[in-house]
Amino acid sequence: MVSVSAGIMAYNEEANIGRLLQAVIDQRLVESELREIFVVASGCTDGTERIVREFIEKDRRIELIVQGQREGKASAINLFLERASGEILILESGDTIPDRDTFERLAAPFKDNRVGMTGAHPTPVNGRDVFIGYSVNLMWSLHHKIALMTPKLGELVAFRGIVKQIPKDTAVDEASIEAIVRKAGYDLRYVPDAIVYNKGPENVKDFIKQRRRIAAGHKHLMCAEKYEVSTFDPGKILKILIRDHSWNFKDTAWTVGAICLEIVGRILGYYDFYLKKKNPYIWDIAKSTKQLVRSDAARQDR
Repeated sequence: MVSVSAGIMAYNEEANIGRLLQAVIDQRLVESELREIFVVASGCTDGTERIVREFIEKDRRIELIVQGQREGKASAINLFLERASGEILILESGDTIPDRDTFERLAAPFKDNRVGMTGAHPTPVNGRDVFIGYSVNLMWSLHHKIALMTPKLGELVAFRGIVKQIPKDTAVDEASIEAIVRKAGYDLRYVPDAIVYNKGPENVKDFIKQRRRIAAGHKHLMCAEKYEVSTFDPGKILKILIRDHSWNFKDTAWTVGAICLEIVGRILGYYDFYLKKKNPYIWDIAKSTKQLVRSDAARQDR
């Protein structure tokens, strides 16, 4: 049975941290053992720490690590990496919720000694009946389809304990872990039935803010580590869009709009990187992504 350490990175996650911790505690595990659950609370000014302490009273596997001020998500991850003792480490953002079998499914591929890192299937709770919700779902659908061909791992990942720390100034932490695992000679494995629910932006401002930060972070990673994630190839994205598009008027118009938002986000990210020399590893939060409420269908066990 493989031992697992889970790390949850949290900044003002009062709205979601209780549901997330309950979802982690309720994981159905057969061939893996969840040994410890670390919550790194970075500069929280809401009730995040109080809620975590309440859960510690119910489950002693939970440990709270408090950073007095935000130093970037990578810095918080490194605190987790220093403490974790499991053979497999699971890293989850504080604004997501995993399905009940997700941890077990992420751990299973490590039976293959060639596998160094696995990634879950991010599934947004945003409705598709408004433009931004459609754009969020389109983005994660493309992520899923590309990851099936060439793994790109994010939102919820598992990796071998070979990763001792990541660059403190990375704004794309999962991609940085990918680079470390790849350089160590291991394979990546995308696990499409390991579902993790997330929340995309609800407005144009937050959408562009998020995409801008990611674009700048990936450019920094490419320059620092010579590593490019599979979803950053516009040719690959366009090919899948053309192949799978429904071509009705509304979907076509909204897809064009989503592409324009992505282009704006990338241009602004490149502007930040090349001209402003800015690396957004301590980023401005897109607040509309924090209210994660799953639909009734998503609540059902898979």
